[in-house]
Amino acid sequence: MKIGVAREIKPDEYRVALTPAGARELVQRGHDVLVETGAGEGSSFPDHAYEGVGARIVPLDEVWDSADLLLKVKEPIEPEYRRLREGLVLFTYLHIAADEALTRALIESGVTAVAYETVETDMGALPLLAPMSEVAGRLAAQAGAYFLEKPVGGRGLLLGGVAGVSPGKVVVIGGGMVGYNAAVIALGLGAQVTILERSVDRMRHLEEVLSGRVSLVMSSSLQVEESVVEADVVIGAVLIPGALAPKLITREMVGEMKEGAVLCDVAIDQGGCAETSRPTTHSDPVYVVDGVTHYCVANMPGAVPITSTKALTNVTLPYVEEIAANGLREAVALDPALARGVNVLEGKITYEAVADAHSLEYSPLEDVLPLAPV
Repeated sequence: MKIGVAREIKPDEYRVALTPAGARELVQRGHDVLVETGAGEGSSFPDHAYEGVGARIVPLDEVWDSADLLLKVKEPIEPEYRRLREGLVLFTYLHIAADEALTRALIESGVTAVAYETVETDMGALPLLAPMSEVAGRLAAQAGAYFLEKPVGGRGLLLGGVAGVSPGKVVVIGGGMVGYNAAVIALGLGAQVTILERSVDRMRHLEEVLSGRVSLVMSSSLQVEESVVEADVVIGAVLIPGALAPKLITREMVGEMKEGAVLCDVAIDQGGCAETSRPTTHSDPVYVVDGVTHYCVANMPGAVPITSTKALTNVTLPYVEEIAANGLREAVALDPALARGVNVLEGKITYEAVADAHSLEYSPLEDVLPLAPV
């Protein structure tokens, strides 16, 4: 199979979808790996590193026009829409429940769009989202600590405090992978940490793995309201796989927060969990609403591309190998987790939460693509 690796053109995105090590594995299996010129430079993987393992460095047009399977990190942006075509399998983070224009571009092009973030095991795990959630959670705590500093508009508070001075209060909304990792770093910085979570079983797990060092509270609208008002840093870490994030933090709640507090909305890829959230970039990461600094960078792991690219390839490569070895039809028939990643196929939306988000027709995957293994 011809496997293309496109260079990311989204602002401040430095990751690449495949490391040279991953390219070597695919080449050794007999596949033709086409890497766009300069695709790995942002992650410190020069072109010659890919050529050294048997991949081919090719221009932009050849990557998009020749590949059977195209690997990216982030969703296509408007200049790339015209390159989407029937017969191409696109494998990347899509987050299309929050992007109607991209959803319609995927439908109209006839491309097969497989989303990393909705590949889901029978146990409900999200294996391709997990490593970037780890990175984003850890970065969110770091960002919260930094933007509390007075010179960048914060309250002027050291998150960990010092002897004789109380530490700052961090409230994490959601106790999943993002929330856990945010809490780990916030604890390491010395903060007082509270996690709001709706699953009692998850809270029991967090109580055990965090050794009782955080306050674990059942989430409700009232509890969210009370907690964010007291917080110095709020980290939004809620997720409904493939769907728009619920707006748990209202404009009124933001207005009641402390002057100079920080809101880090990690759910911004899925629309954000605060009514006041809108996507930002690493070049211009924050804005202020009612005295509260909002950090809503839509590609947070892109700030640490060496770490992120390696972590991403670690988890995506087995699925890339499945598709390359078997073709998409048989690969999704053999692997239900991968089948759940298919969001758009033959001009139809095959992921229900996406269809619901845009009030479009939903077509179950098995109706579009018979899933009996060949």
